[in-house]
Amino acid sequence: MDSKNSKLLEGSVIKSLLALAIPIILANILQATYQLTDAFWVGRLGGAAVASVSVSFPITFLLVSLGAGFAVAGSTLIAQYVGARNKKMVNHVAAQTLLMVGILSVLLGFIGYLLAPTILRLMGVAPDVFADALGFMRVSMCGLIFIFGFSMFQSIMRGIGQVKMPMFIVLGTVIFNFLLDPMFIFGWGQITGYGVKGAAIATFITQALAAFIGLKILLGGKFYIHLKLADFKPDFKFIKQAFFLGFPASVEQSARALGMAAMTFLIASFGTLAIAAFGVGSNIIQFVFIFGMGLSMAVSVLAGQNIGAGNIKRAAGIARLGAIVSFFTLSVIGIIAFIFAPYFIAFFVPGDQPVIQAGAVFVRFVALTFGFVGVQMALTGVFRASGNMTATMILALVSQWVLLLPLAYLLSKHTRLGVNGMWWAFPIANVIIVIITMAWYAKGDWKKKRLTEDEKFAEQVCEEIIIEEGVR
Repeated sequence: MDSKNSKLLEGSVIKSLLALAIPIILANILQATYQLTDAFWVGRLGGAAVASVSVSFPITFLLVSLGAGFAVAGSTLIAQYVGARNKKMVNHVAAQTLLMVGILSVLLGFIGYLLAPTILRLMGVAPDVFADALGFMRVSMCGLIFIFGFSMFQSIMRGIGQVKMPMFIVLGTVIFNFLLDPMFIFGWGQITGYGVKGAAIATFITQALAAFIGLKILLGGKFYIHLKLADFKPDFKFIKQAFFLGFPASVEQSARALGMAAMTFLIASFGTLAIAAFGVGSNIIQFVFIFGMGLSMAVSVLAGQNIGAGNIKRAAGIARLGAIVSFFTLSVIGIIAFIFAPYFIAFFVPGDQPVIQAGAVFVRFVALTFGFVGVQMALTGVFRASGNMTATMILALVSQWVLLLPLAYLLSKHTRLGVNGMWWAFPIANVIIVIITMAWYAKGDWKKKRLTEDEKFAEQVCEEIIIEEGVR
């Protein structure tokens, strides 16, 4: 194990946490600018164009989420095996997870491409939005393999504690995407402008570039990982284990994405203005939550490596500190978002006053509960670190399908609140779910689970790797 990874298992927790969290947050901010860049340029085409991207994103997010759970499982296994100083298993887990996620992305992309028109019709998308939404969605489906590929690369690098390289890759591709967007949206020289669809084409190109760079790094062996083509030979025993570990995480991610899609269905019943307000407001909220997600990922990696090393006490300290830092950081950001909401919305839809006003109302409803969301994210990071994916799955299902969606429906359709009833559902659900999460964490069940304790499985896989490499 290199010195960087060793430092994550000892010394100051806050220094280790920030050493991981800051690059992860910066990388996630840059990653989010793919979506924000699209929103910035597409916003110049008007509210209907913004709505076409808004209705497409939840479906793309849903399909990505189906595979994201397996990436989470791979990252968790890698972090624990790094902590246990088992390099052969680190390489094995990385290669097999890449293989599994790659096949899944091709399958989901194909299905999504074929069903895109049907999905949009089921959503009741307005005629002035349908054509642009279909073009944007279908190009996004074609790019799923690259989205999955780079996301898996980031997960692997986080698992081994190397978080700066993904940040630099994303920085380069985001700049490239910002330059390509106006060229493909509005046209330039010999390049035809494709409108909303052009934003998806530009993102497709840059994400493909990022995925190929990530794969080259993993095959290059510069960091605490060195994949070889032989590592990608299917290991069905491992794939089965990874599937059962990743399935709850996949359900968790999918539950959130399905909840977002269902919310879009509900909001669509209030018209194009409501969809546009939700879409632009969600961009702001998702950008803010990047800080919480970054801290959650850092907590997950740091706690995972310490759990793998058998240092449960330090892992518990990481959880507490992560929750405190997340609460105060996101609370401050929430106050800023509440005060300046109209200005943030206007950045994406300049001059469209109805969308600015409606979007600002939505953001302000949610902003003052950002700190509670931060605590919930940090503690679920510890559940993932221990491999307790069932807990995170149940919490996601409760959050989206027991709290948020029923509240949004009841308050918007069966009270005089109307569209504001949907906005009220967000802060109420945020507060309740953090209370449930804190109670579950306090039970301490996560301390009893350690994936690397299955040494029989690990030794068997390592022996197979040694034999295949011709060492024996």
